[in-house]
This record gives sequence, C-alpha cells and structure tokens, in this order.
Amino acid sequence: MVFIWFVDVTYLFFLFQNISPYFWSSLGIALCVGLSVVGAAWGIFITGSSLMGAAQRVPRITSKNLISIIFCEAVAIYGVIVAIILQTKVEAVKPRDDGSYSLAAANAGYAILGAGSVTGWANLACGLSVGIVGSSAALSDAANATLFVKILVVEIFASALGLFGVIIGIIMAGNANFVGA
Repeated sequence: MVFIWFVDVTYLFFLFQNISPYFWSSLGIALCVGLSVVGAAWGIFITGSSLMGAAQRVPRITSKNLISIIFCEAVAIYGVIVAIILQTKVEAVKPRDDGSYSLAAANAGYAILGAGSVTGWANLACGLSVGIVGSSAALSDAANATLFVKILVVEIFASALGLFGVIIGIIMAGNANFVGA
C-alpha cells in the first residue's frame, strides 16, 4: 500500500510567510561558518595525515608542505569573513499585525540564507579539494622533490574555489535590506 501525502500549498506559503527572516539569516550565517570550518578541518585532516606519514621517511618535506595546511586554514577564515559581512546586513524589523513580515525583510532573510549557504558549501568543497591536493603534494614531494611546485599550482587553483564562493556570497547579500526602500 502506498501512502501519498499532499501538502496544501497555501499552508506552505503561510508557514514561510510567518517564519521570522532572522531565523533564515541566522541559519545562513551558521551554515557559512559551520560548513567552512568543517571543510577546513577535513582538509587539514587529509593533508596532515599524509604529511606526517610521508615525513617519517623524508623529513625535509615537513616545512615546505605546511603551505597546504595554511591553504586549508584560509578556508575557515573565508567563512568567518563572509559571516561578519552577512551579520552587518541584519537589521531590526517588527512583524506586521497579522504576524507576517514585510516582503523586503523576507527577501533579505532569504538572500542572507542563500549567501551563507553558497559560501559554506563552496568552502566545504574547497577544503576537501585543497586537502586532497595537499595530500598528493606531500606524497609526491617525498618521492620526487621537483614535483612540489607543479602540484602547488594545482593547489592554488583548488583554493580558488573558496574565493569564488566568497565573491558569490558577497554579491548575493549585496542588496539584502531588511527595512526596504
């Protein structure tokens, strides 16, 4: 037996109309910081474990390959910077008499949610890609010292993913205005 659950569209409209835009903006800011930090931590874990394993055999690679850890840490900093920018956009607005919020406040809340989500997910992907490339850089540098600079270029390209997320997040939140014009 198959159960089909239909949701009345007017109920969803009523639900989203009456949820505070501050909830959506807070969720966007939390996703921005949270996913960025998870991406940085995951990248550091991937790079650090390979770096420490390869450094047991070839100790000379330790100081050179710390740049991969720094690239991963920059991902968390990207998230914090965008979260600070998003937080400055939030303003105090009272709900209407029926409990709903103005269209400008709702749009601003959704814009901040979107900007934080895009930045957070981009930084998560950036942290993973930088971690994987950093792991490859450590292992290849241990095998052949001439490969380090070549793989470092690939790591810089992987790190650009986070910057793209930051730029898109700033553009998306650029017109967020809770008060409206």
